[in-house]
Amino acid sequence: MPTPEARQAALKADPRLDAYFSDEVERRRVTREMFDEAAAGYDEAERWTGLGTGPWYRREVLRRIGLRPGMHILDVAAGTGLVTVAAQGLVGREGRVIALDPSPGMLGELKKKLSVETLEGYAEDIPLPDASVDFISMGYALRHVGDLDRAFAEYFRVLRPGGQVCLMEISRPGSSIGRVLLFGYIRGVVPVLSRIAGSRADVGRLWEYYGDTIDAALEPEPIMSSLRAAGFSDERCPVTFGIFREYLARKPEAGAV
Repeated sequence: MPTPEARQAALKADPRLDAYFSDEVERRRVTREMFDEAAAGYDEAERWTGLGTGPWYRREVLRRIGLRPGMHILDVAAGTGLVTVAAQGLVGREGRVIALDPSPGMLGELKKKLSVETLEGYAEDIPLPDASVDFISMGYALRHVGDLDRAFAEYFRVLRPGGQVCLMEISRPGSSIGRVLLFGYIRGVVPVLSRIAGSRADVGRLWEYYGDTIDAALEPEPIMSSLRAAGFSDERCPVTFGIFREYLARKPEAGAV
């Protein structure tokens, strides 16, 4: 396993993002502003980005990983509730869904479509008691976290023994042609289509940032190493369609070695 120093070096933000912010305080301010100003148009832009497959894919991933009726789930970086909606449908009335996000604007959009508990905050500082949820989800926001070691330590803390994490993420295509097509579509085509469709917010700035964070995203091993360092086991990273990753891990049962 890499040393803590080596892992922190691997997790350090990519220099390509220096154009957006210079430190953690500025990162939080700038990203919150981008998400707030794009909140009203976020769902429309996401539909174009995922070509309408998003709802099916998010629900299928959560179901396949083991989210079941009656479970308590925390959806981190919930945004407008795209993963939260899928989670609520799976846990049912007897379950509990909590949505955490730092953007008041995004949570405002979530509350228009869902009646669930919401918390304003970050992955690195979760305002929940120890061992309070069975499942943690995060949809396409891992690359926006400033300190993965601290976030995963928080995930481990709030999960009950045997609980699972499911972190959906998008990664760089393997080929140069694939990268050109993906980033051209995300940075250029999606914002234009959103405006044509009558989006109430300009998502161009946020989607430009999305493209840059995907291009600068970490390779899987530093992320898996950070999960192991937090105490998780059974970590794995399946890939769908070559770009959609799912970082999966489990908190060991009480008394397990």
